[in-house]
Amino acid sequence: MRSHWLARTKYTGGVLQGLTAFACLIIIAIVAIIIGNIVLHGMGKLSWEFLSQPPRDHFTKGGIFPAIFGTAALVILMTVAVIPLGVATAVYMHEYAPKRSRLVNLVRLAIQNLAGVPAIVFGLFGVGFFIEFVGRGLDRGLYGGSLVYGQPAIIWSALTMALLTLPTVVVATEEALRAIPTNYREVAYSLGATRWQMISRVVLPQAAGGILTGGILAVSRGSGEVAPVMFTGAAYSLPELPVRLHNQFMELGYHVYVMSTQAFDVEATKPALYSTVLVLLMLTFLLNFTAIMIRARIRKKLRNGR
Repeated sequence: MRSHWLARTKYTGGVLQGLTAFACLIIIAIVAIIIGNIVLHGMGKLSWEFLSQPPRDHFTKGGIFPAIFGTAALVILMTVAVIPLGVATAVYMHEYAPKRSRLVNLVRLAIQNLAGVPAIVFGLFGVGFFIEFVGRGLDRGLYGGSLVYGQPAIIWSALTMALLTLPTVVVATEEALRAIPTNYREVAYSLGATRWQMISRVVLPQAAGGILTGGILAVSRGSGEVAPVMFTGAAYSLPELPVRLHNQFMELGYHVYVMSTQAFDVEATKPALYSTVLVLLMLTFLLNFTAIMIRARIRKKLRNGR
């Protein structure tokens, strides 16, 4: 009887493993087909002129350099805004607040709800809060009512994207803090360290890998979102680069949307469309690779005790 049960369990486990492996193969095949299709149709248009020139003649000539620059600037500003806020929130909830605090439970509930809000809602919030309230307020207080910050701009897009990716950073940071043994904190206290010294010199360096993981996930999501930047700062076609925080900008994701739906001749712009998608994937991979290398370097320093 026992041998029969073991044989049946082994058979069931083998079937489940086979189904899991089949599902993984399907996912890998789909990803390979998508990337292969993009590379196959996008390599033909890819050139130095395409990467270094602004678009011309209804996107059929020229390049996408303003969109590349705008996307990189957006992701950098978003990262600078979201990581300090997300890390500070996670540190407060895990290190300072009481373990069963109602405030902490309320903040966690808000973060969970924030993670489920559609991206387009963040875009509408960015228009109402950042542009109409904060931007117009700055214009009235600093520029005598002249329209400077009270309009779509790269700073408002970056802050809106920071709110969009905030739950990712908070959750990743709190998980990294939770993984640090309690003994580390107790040893720091026994040596006379204050709470802030313990956090800044023991906890945060040990959690740096998890924090950067949250940053990588934030970059991955932020570089591909279109709806928030569509409302808060992206321009249809803008050869000038966003050299000031209140400038509008071009963004690769929005540029893909424009070429696929609003172009004068969609078929004529299809080669540039595929090449733009390929550049967007390459830029996203490059930003992620940079963050991964920084994380690996920090972990190596921690292992070596430096």
